Amino acid sequence: MGKRNDTRPTPDSGTAAMTQAMMTGSPVVAKAWLSFMSESAQFLTERLQQDLEAQKAMMACKSPTELLKVQSDFLTAAMDQYTDYATRLYKTMTTAATNPVQDMQSGQSRRYDDIPL
Repeated sequence: MGKRNDTRPTPDSGTAAMTQAMMTGSPVVAKAWLSFMSESAQFLTERLQQDLEAQKAMMACKSPTELLKVQSDFLTAAMDQYTDYATRLYKTMTTAATNPVQDMQSGQSRRYDDIPL
């Protein structure tokens, strides 16, 4: 049998192509995309670290009461962090949507009564 060519895109190739297309089209969109991805990666890294620390703390608990406190503290902190993360992403997306609109405005107003007929 002959070799089979696998032409399925890899995750990296799709991301690189998307980033390149955005940078070519609009630097503002590319900057927003990179900011969004950076924020997401940082949040994910921090959450995973805190998840591991919480697991270690839960495994070290000596009583159900202690376990309940560790779980409660973990969930409270996680809810606060997810709320903060959502707020930061909202601000990033709002800024990304506002900047291109402002860039397109010329700062000059035009009255339509000055157009010759």
